[in-house]
Formats: sequence, C-alpha cells, structure tokens
Amino acid sequence: MTETNVATDGGLTEKEQDVIDEIADEGIDFLRLQFTDILGTVKNVSVPADQAEKAFTEGIYFDGSSINGFVRIQESDMRLKPDPDTFAILPWRNDEESGAARLICDVINTSTGEPFEGDPRYVLQEAIDKAEEHGFDVNMAPEPEFFLFKTDEDGYATTEFADHGGYFDLAPKDLQSDVRREIIFTLEEMGFEIEASHHEVAQGQYEINFEYDDALTTADNVATFRFVVRAVAAQHDLHATFMPKPVPKINGSGMHTHMSLFKDGENAFHGEGDFDLSETALSFLGGILDHAPAITAVTNPTVNSYKRLVPGYEAPVYVAWSDRNRSALIRKPAAREPVATRIEARFPDPSCNPYLGFASLLNAGIDGIERDIDAPDPIRENIYEFDEEKIEEYGIETLPKNLGDAVEALEDDEVILGGLGDHVAEKFVEAKNEEFTDYLVSVSEWEIDRYLEKF
Repeated sequence: MTETNVATDGGLTEKEQDVIDEIADEGIDFLRLQFTDILGTVKNVSVPADQAEKAFTEGIYFDGSSINGFVRIQESDMRLKPDPDTFAILPWRNDEESGAARLICDVINTSTGEPFEGDPRYVLQEAIDKAEEHGFDVNMAPEPEFFLFKTDEDGYATTEFADHGGYFDLAPKDLQSDVRREIIFTLEEMGFEIEASHHEVAQGQYEINFEYDDALTTADNVATFRFVVRAVAAQHDLHATFMPKPVPKINGSGMHTHMSLFKDGENAFHGEGDFDLSETALSFLGGILDHAPAITAVTNPTVNSYKRLVPGYEAPVYVAWSDRNRSALIRKPAAREPVATRIEARFPDPSCNPYLGFASLLNAGIDGIERDIDAPDPIRENIYEFDEEKIEEYGIETLPKNLGDAVEALEDDEVILGGLGDHVAEKFVEAKNEEFTDYLVSVSEWEIDRYLEKF
C-alpha cells in the first residue's frame, strides 16, 4: 500500500485529504461526480463541495435504472466512489461564478459492495489487471479528431463548416485556431499535457494530441477531452462533434490509438529486428489483427462509423499492418529511441466508449501474446491501389462493412465479447442490434431523392 493510499484517522486516504484541502483552498462550491454509461456518454451527479468527505468515505447513491445499460428498476441502487487521482478544477467560470471541480467515479454495486460489472471503467481495469498478471504496464495515446460546425440562430447545430482550411493550414484559412488554442489552454488547466494540434484534412476538422499515459488515465482523458471540446466550442457559438462521418464524401474523424507495453521499466515492444519490434510487440499486433472484426463493433460502434471505413478517405479497411504506409489497419510509427517504440491502431473512431475500446484492443493484444501469434509480414505498398486479385493474393481481409456485420463478429469472438463481461456484452449487443435494425427500416433522403420520382 502506497503512502498516499493509507487511511488517516478520519477514514480518508492522504490523497483524498489532499483533494479536500484543495477544494477549500480553491473556493470550490460544487463537485461533479462523473461516470460513463455503456455507450460512452458522460453522466454526472452534482453535489455541494462540503459532501466531498462523505463521497470518499461512503459514496454517493444514485438510481442506476435510469442509466442506459446499467440495471433494472428492481436493482436500481448504485453508489459512486470518486477516484481522487481524477480531481480537476473546471476552469470555465468568471469571477462572479461558483467554483466547480470534477471527480471521475467508479460505480459500486450496493448489494455486494463490489465494483459494478456494468461500469465501463471497471471493464478496462479488468483488462489492465490481466496485462499486469503478465508483468506489463499499459501505455496509450489517442489522436481524437473532431469537426466544428456553425450553429443556427436558435443555437442548433448545422453542418456548415466553421472554416474552409485544410491539412496543417494556418490562419486565415484556419479561422478557428483561436478556439482550438482556448481548448488547449482549458485542457492544460485540467492537467493535460498537449503534444500537438493542427487542422485536419477536411474543412472544419481538427486534431489535438495529448501525451501518452497509462491506459485508465488515457481513457479518463478521452472522456474529459470530449466534454471540454464541446463546452469551449459552445462558448463560441459553434458545435463540436465527434460523429465519425458528419458530411458525405470527405474524410471522417478517427481516433488513432498508439499503444505500448512496459515491463520492469523497459519498453517491451522494442526489439532488434527489421522493424525494431520485439516478439512481444509482434504477437500483440497479431492478436489485434486476429480479433479486428470483433473489435470494430466496440471501437467503431455506430451505424455512421462505417460511412468512414470506406476506401478513398484515408480510413483503414484492410486487416494488415505496415511500418511505412497508412493504408493498413495498424502502423508502426518511426521512433527516435527505444522508449518510443509503439504500434498505432488506425481504425478506432472518437464515437466509441474509450474504456470499452481500449479494453478490447488490450484484450486482443494480450491474447496474441498468450497464444504466441505470429504477425503476418507487413504490407509496404499502398493497399488502396490494390485490385481484388492482388488483395486475394496477399490474403488480406477487410473490416466489417456495417455495424450489423461487426456485431455478428463480436458475438462470435469469445475473447473480445468475454472481455466486456457478461453484463456489458449483453447490454452492448442488445443496444447495437437495436440501432442497426432501426437504421435498416429507416428511409434516407438519399433514397427519396434517387427513387421517389424514378419508380
């Protein structure tokens, strides 16, 4: 037990007491106790700051039956247990407003006192624990992309681009560089270490990269990142969306995810082979490729996700890896030193639940290590330029073409489905099948425009 986790005489750990002291020092009046539902939507319960000690020692109770995918009404009592490591002051206030801070919480089953298996954060922790059983620490770094659109006179979102810039453009084409800068400053005030930001390929599209961290902290950061981006955008009468493909026939938004494992303080992914990848890294990579169709249901979880995963718009659809080009599902980025050796999964998108998405990638990779999977040879050519004959010659598979196919692959994959736990697996599959069925019976404007007068 670390020193900061030792309980004080009042029942608080030192770290929890530090949070309470900071609440008093900073004049914080309200706490937002945050958690996510199975679909990745951030939820929160607001409590007066003077309830902080009670929140740490007893938890805050809430009705779990009202949360998507949690429990039935007869099992509704749940408890939030704040994680003191996630304390952050919310910086958007003026001098006249009350101070507020947030704590990300674990969800506890009140009937057993154990972590609630339907809590996505718990699902990721279980995957991390499995990696730790092999002696590995897990590091991740995502690259979430998003669009900024103008809002109408009533404040509703439109699909009118906030600017008309392109990849790496500067002002005046990148008109929203000031908004992006404010987002970065806000994130830094909340403890983020921002690595880079730039305009993306599509008009009104942006990317902000933050430094790698352990997998749980990184998932927490993704959840925080999304609500900060939306909040700052709204202050500028803009709508930020992480929808993968909000506008047809342009590049969609991805969330490329960099991953590495460390063991005894050394990068377990670094090796002396042709690609500077160890056997551990190659087996981990092979596990992700082997389970890719099932993972896609979790990392690309919406009907709209599959409008992005089509050839021609820089999104990967081919189950392959490369140390050079970006058309493959997984890329091995260049690294200047051994500590930076990593792999990059290029198929996830920012609509996913980061806890479930990271857990699925991690479970697949660890399965690859446990089974000592041999990664296939890398594809160094541009797969987008391959014809069907060459794709067949190389034995390259493709990702599922729609959400329905992805969910079927998930249901057939014991490792990825099992890694979600029985509760999340059942509720997630149920929700996604319902979403896809609803999509199939809907009639789009494209169909009306194309067929109404023709037939």
